[in-house]
Amino acid sequence: MKCKVSKSTLSGKISCPPNKSYTHRAVFLASLAKGKSTIRNVLLSRDTLATINACRVFGAKITVDGSTVNVESTGNVSPIGTEIDASNSGTTIRISSAISALSDSKITLTGDSSLKKRPMEPLLDALGKLGARCTSTNGTPPLTVMGKIRGGNTSISGSVSSQFISALLIAAPKTENGITLDIEGDLVSKPYLDATIATMKKFGASVDVITPYKKYHIPRQDYNPTDFTVPADFSSMALLLSAAVLVGNNMEISAPIGDLPQGDKEMMTHLEKMGVKISIGDTVRVTVPSKLSGGRFDLSNTPDLLPPMAILSLRALNPIEIYNVRHARFKETDRIAILAKELSKIGVIVTEKEDGLILKAPESFTGAELDSADDHRLFMAFCIAGMFVGDCTVTDPESVDVSYPDFIKEMNRIGAKISV
Repeated sequence: MKCKVSKSTLSGKISCPPNKSYTHRAVFLASLAKGKSTIRNVLLSRDTLATINACRVFGAKITVDGSTVNVESTGNVSPIGTEIDASNSGTTIRISSAISALSDSKITLTGDSSLKKRPMEPLLDALGKLGARCTSTNGTPPLTVMGKIRGGNTSISGSVSSQFISALLIAAPKTENGITLDIEGDLVSKPYLDATIATMKKFGASVDVITPYKKYHIPRQDYNPTDFTVPADFSSMALLLSAAVLVGNNMEISAPIGDLPQGDKEMMTHLEKMGVKISIGDTVRVTVPSKLSGGRFDLSNTPDLLPPMAILSLRALNPIEIYNVRHARFKETDRIAILAKELSKIGVIVTEKEDGLILKAPESFTGAELDSADDHRLFMAFCIAGMFVGDCTVTDPESVDVSYPDFIKEMNRIGAKISV
């Protein structure tokens, strides 16, 4: 499928969707806690539904009532099936792989064509050091995992994905001996590890930090059933902010922030560096100069900011350089390469580097067909770019059900001209 995007002006109030990362983590942890948990303000999307279904395979009883998910668990991993389909969700397959190793059942984990290209070998090697028996397809899904791991010492590279480390942390309290984890090299996406530890704490589990982002010890302990409220999603908020900057006129964003860490809040700092004034009250508003000032931005900890930051180049007087985000090449797609190729079509002057992009606005833009490669964040970014440039077509509108199912409907409600 494709959609047509015309020049648009956005005005009025729009609500930021709930956080995908915290929804994943809360559902997994509730499924490992003995008793009944309630998770409120849940994001129900293709990715999070994959996690709910995975936890059902692990034996949890889960009901969905509007935006509330109720989870009842024995506290043990007692699989009632042998296969988990993680669909498009890297978080689902990586955390599920570690939880699978808590059982002596053989679990097969797979996903869609995009997920089958995503690296898994570092996590499987780390689980293997703990005694799990793992197989994969050249280091990618489909894969099999069979435990039962008892805990102990293991190590893993931090340079590919923090999801590997989050997976090991979440599984660790349910092992007989706990886990001591060494992270080799520089850890990317550090705030997501902070999010995992914060959510574990909400469910009653502690993590001993020996050296931050380098070494952790997680003792044997029980998760407690919890009433957990998912905050707004700053990864989606970043895209809404980029829309407000590029095509907004009195646009307001409603976003209950909560007290949990989110690295993508850095989007606000980046915008202020480029001259945008942000006011935060009951809603978030922006005041935008005629031209953004551009600048250099290190996204090593916030790779999901790459698409919204890249499209801000459309309104920048000076180049925007994004660096230290090589791991964005291992997301749903190679986001660096696709952004370079597609934004060039509308006239942006792009230099692609191994770890990022340098983007400069041209004197004039041209409409084009933008291929989002079935990547939800690229689709949304390209739609926002299309509203600025006009006369654009963007492929794969169905991809938004991964993280923001109502994106097109909600944008059209406040003035977007997106027709599927």
